[in-house]
This record gives sequence, C-alpha cells and structure tokens, in this order.
Amino acid sequence: MQSVQTDIVYRLVLASASPARRALLTGAGIDAEVVVSGVDESAVEADDAYSTSLALARMKARTVAAALPADPGALVLGCDSVLAFEGEVLGKPADAQEAAERWLAMRGKSGVLHTGHHLTGLVSGLQAEAVGMTTVHFADVSDAEIEAYVASGEPLHVAGAFTLDGRGGAFVERIEGDPGNVIGLSLPLLRRLLADMGVPITSLWRR
Repeated sequence: MQSVQTDIVYRLVLASASPARRALLTGAGIDAEVVVSGVDESAVEADDAYSTSLALARMKARTVAAALPADPGALVLGCDSVLAFEGEVLGKPADAQEAAERWLAMRGKSGVLHTGHHLTGLVSGLQAEAVGMTTVHFADVSDAEIEAYVASGEPLHVAGAFTLDGRGGAFVERIEGDPGNVIGLSLPLLRRLLADMGVPITSLWRR
C-alpha cells in the first residue's frame, strides 16, 4: 500500500458512459465526473473473459487519462463487463436476434460475469487493476418472456444481454458474489484498488 498524501484533494473520473456505474458511485457518496473514452471495444481481442474485461477497462482509463489536464488529485477509473458462458465471451449483443438467441441458450443455466477495473493516477502514474467475478444463475424463462424482454430494448445495451438492476433482474434466480460487480462496478474492489494507491475511499466521499 502506498502512503496517504493528505494534502491532495482527490476526485474520481469515470471513463464510462454507463449510468448504472455512475449511480452506484453516487449511492456510495462519490460524485464522479464522467468522461467517455470513445474507444473501439472491438479492437481488443482476448481468449477469455478475464483478460478481455481487464484489457478494455485499462484501455478506457488510459485513453481518458491521456486527454485530461494535469491534476495530482485526479484518479481515472475504467470498467468493462463481459459474461463468460459455456466457453464464450459475451459482451453486448449485436442486435435483437442475437439477444434472443443468447437468452434461449442461457435460460436455466449459469455464467460468470467479469468486470475489469483499472485505476490510474493522472499525475502520480500509479496504477491498480483487478477483475471482479460473480456467478449468475439465470431463471428458466419462457419464450414469451424472452420475446418481451428483447422487445423492451434493455438487453441490447448491456454485457451478456441482461441487467440485475433493471427488468432483467426478474430473470436472475440468484448470484454468487458482489451484485455491484454484475451491475458494472464493484465498490469493495474499488476500495481495495484505491488503498493500493494510498487513497482511502472516504477521501472521495462528497462533503
């Protein structure tokens, strides 16, 4: 763990367009600034969900960090989620048909949601990263439920074609691990990464 620098006013920059991630931080007392990275996620090719999620999180954080003005208190957080299911790495579905096909395959089964987290200190150069993993057990939903869920549009915009904090939450029987990680950001993991850089998470709480 790095030594804490008490004379620095820290702020968190979230390199993600995800409203769910921002909401998790807001609920935890952290008013993060959002700067969307705009990276081409298809440019990352990895063989497994662990490596893919971490590579994407790293790329997002470093891209945003490179574009920001120097500030010793700025910490840039990149996150990315993918689902490991039966040997495949599943990000966001390409279209409604793919989302429906995934749900037909996933219903009644389980997968592991991986969320990569990468934290970069803008001026210090310190970095910390890790992957959160949560096992998700899907309900044995009907064809009609899948059709209605896909028609809602929700699964088209999220990794694995499901959410835990939206309509898709009704189609998840249970999870093993941190629910925040499934939503897109693990607060306990963020706390550990901050601590590795000598920054207590309490220093980011709104005053």
